[in-house]
Amino acid sequence: MSGFPLHRSLPLLLSMLLFALGAGAATPPARGGLKSGVFEPARMAPDFSLRGSDGSELKLSRFRGKLVVLEFGYTFCPDVCPVSLAMLADARKKLGAQASEFQVIYVTVDPERDTAEHMRKYLAAFDPTFIGATGTPAQLEKVRKDYGISATKKMVDGSKTAYTVHHSSYLYFVDSKGSLRGLMPFGRTADDIVHDARILLKN
Repeated sequence: MSGFPLHRSLPLLLSMLLFALGAGAATPPARGGLKSGVFEPARMAPDFSLRGSDGSELKLSRFRGKLVVLEFGYTFCPDVCPVSLAMLADARKKLGAQASEFQVIYVTVDPERDTAEHMRKYLAAFDPTFIGATGTPAQLEKVRKDYGISATKKMVDGSKTAYTVHHSSYLYFVDSKGSLRGLMPFGRTADDIVHDARILLKN
């Protein structure tokens, strides 16, 4: 995604601060525990109601009993987003028998282009179990605010129609009871995701 600098600069820190103020602070991982930042104290992940790429009304609370990995991105992202989705697909394969308890939800930051059907086809190329979430700009803005995600539309130089979306990118781990447990930044490996998933599935 063209928002790659957000992963390394002041906007990332501001986004994390917004999330800490709005949804609970993520602190560095404890030794021997999660590789993600952890939420202390743990609290319920903000619920939402969006349009799912599987044709359903998509609510986070619908997935109680599973470990949900929530990611924000868009299907026209040229770089970071597809890498992250490929990592998640690899992680799910490595989970083996536990894969059925692992659900990826991909919330778009580009509702103008990311229809439910388009997201379904796009995500199926990574893993057919991945579910995309879209909605009105106002609905998605509310979800981004709840999770401390920044997203800024940027026109491509020389074009009146083409654009990219600069956005922050993290993986939010939501446990089977609906509590926020981990926050993993872009750049971690599939093995890191599996490590944290196994701990959270066990607990």
